Parts: sequence; structure tokens; C-alpha cells
Amino acid sequence: MSVAPAVGWPRGQQPTAPPGRRVTALATDLDHPRWVYVLPNGDVLVAESDKPAAPGGQAWGLRAWVTSLVMKRAGAVTPSADRITLLRDTDGDGVAETRSVFVQQLHSPFGMGLVGDQLYVANADGSVRFPYRAGALRIDAPPQGVTDLPASRNHHWTKNLLASPDGRRLYATVGSNSNVGENGSWNRRPLVGYEVVFIPFANGAPVGPPKTFLGGFLSPELRAWGRPVGVALDGRGGVLVADDVGNTVWRIAPLR
Repeated sequence: MSVAPAVGWPRGQQPTAPPGRRVTALATDLDHPRWVYVLPNGDVLVAESDKPAAPGGQAWGLRAWVTSLVMKRAGAVTPSADRITLLRDTDGDGVAETRSVFVQQLHSPFGMGLVGDQLYVANADGSVRFPYRAGALRIDAPPQGVTDLPASRNHHWTKNLLASPDGRRLYATVGSNSNVGENGSWNRRPLVGYEVVFIPFANGAPVGPPKTFLGGFLSPELRAWGRPVGVALDGRGGVLVADDVGNTVWRIAPLR
């Protein structure tokens, strides 16, 4: 197992993009941003979240102790903010002028999806929904439960959502905790999981090897300045990348 210690970005340092593209920080000083979702009006929702506390408090045992040490070294053991933050970039310069707590008091939220006028959110143990109004900076209505999701010992806490094209069905991802060992994306040897790649496709199939789209997340000493997690298109020609070590949402867009 190989883990890059999480140290955060040095002043003046940021990820690197291919020639012809620039990188801006849409928002900084977030709290472990794990996933991003773009609303139809261009507002960006960010799930600030981490693994929920073990039921009944601290989990004990040798395995739990070793896992805790590894995760802490990787910057993945922080109290969950349990909220969704809204970012609004009105002038399109790649930096959000408006930032608002959109929904709070959730339970390790991750996936989000808007179906009609209902915003669905996947917590670690179930999905909920809220009434949504375009342009709103905050939702004060209480959540309505939709369905429970597996949250036992061998289920990963990150649950994502995807609605069918007709909006009649909602699909939820349910992963496992197997990436605590050598099967993870961030703890392999050699290190992987520290860049965003582009894979060219044609006719529904890949036609070439992965190409680095956003890199520079590791220092020369193999310390983690950042770690890319959630990725989304912003509808303006830009790509958004949530960085849960650098506590930033980056935007990559063509130079103009």
C-alpha cells in the first residue's frame, strides 16, 4: 500500500491543464468537497461531506485502528460538514461571486439530482428530496424521505444518484469498502487517482489511451497537494473538478 500524505496546496500553486486551457478556483476554503452538480440555471451545488461517524461512536479493533491511520494520512478523516453549498459565477470569469449554504444538517451527502421541481440528495444511509425553486440561494424546507440505502459495514458511504431520461426512475449507486486495501484509487503502488484524464471515444468505444487533462496534484516528494474527486461540465464550456484535499472546486476552460 502506498499513500500520498495530504498537505494541501502551497501558496501560488494550482493544478496544471493542457495548453490552450486555463485553471481558476471557482471556490476555495470549502470543507472536503466531494461532488459537484450543475443546475439548469448554471448554479453549482457542492456536497461538502466525509465519512459518517461509526454508529455508537468510535469503532474499535486492530483493523479499524489501522484503517483510521491510513485514512487520516490521506486527509480523509475529518468531521463531515453535512451540507450542500451553492456557488454562482454570474459574470462567467471562473470565480464564484455568490456562495451560500443551500442545504444543511444532512448525513454525509454525496449525489444530487434535479427532477422537475424536486432536488434529490443521496445521504450515506438513504435518499431524500427537497422542493426546488430556480434561482433560490437556500432551501429551508425539511427533507422528505425517499428510500433507505445500504449503510452496513461493507458499504462505502458515498452514494450517487442518476435519474432516467424521462424522470420516472432514480438510480442509486451502492459501493463497497474494499478500497481500504490495495484495491483503492488513491492508495496503490505506484500512486494513481491524482489526475483527471480524457479518453477519446468514437462510435461509442475508446479509440486511444487516456490523456492527462488536469494534473499537478502531487508534489515532487509525492505529497498530495490536492486530490480530484467529483467532475462535472458547467454548461459554459468549462469542466469543474472538486478537490477534497485542496478544499477547492477548480474550473478548467478554453483560453479566450
